[in-house]
Amino acid sequence: MGSKEKQVAYCGIVCNECPIFIVTVGDDNEKRKEMAQRWQKESGVKIRPEDINCDGCLSDTGIIIEYGVNCEIRKCGEEKQVRNCAYCENYICDKLYKFYKRAQKASIYKATLDEIKASLGR
Repeated sequence: MGSKEKQVAYCGIVCNECPIFIVTVGDDNEKRKEMAQRWQKESGVKIRPEDINCDGCLSDTGIIIEYGVNCEIRKCGEEKQVRNCAYCENYICDKLYKFYKRAQKASIYKATLDEIKASLGR
């Protein structure tokens, strides 16, 4: 999947707008370092600059940030073979609802999926 094509993850994150995706596509090591330092300061979670690499949840490159690899929403979407959660007959499920309760930009992610769901006419 090309970096110019709008890539919407299972949960509604637009990968192309994600700072991690942007840094990966630009292969910017200085930005990786800055991002790792900021994350550690904000969350207390230690992350190495070399770990900040992701081509998006829907990527076929296998380059997905660790929490994406372990994401239950992503695993569920892959198992159900849906393009993203808007295509799922169980939209919005408990996994997605729990994610939205804690995600900083949940309303944006949900709006993205709601828009897709509405366009499907289901």
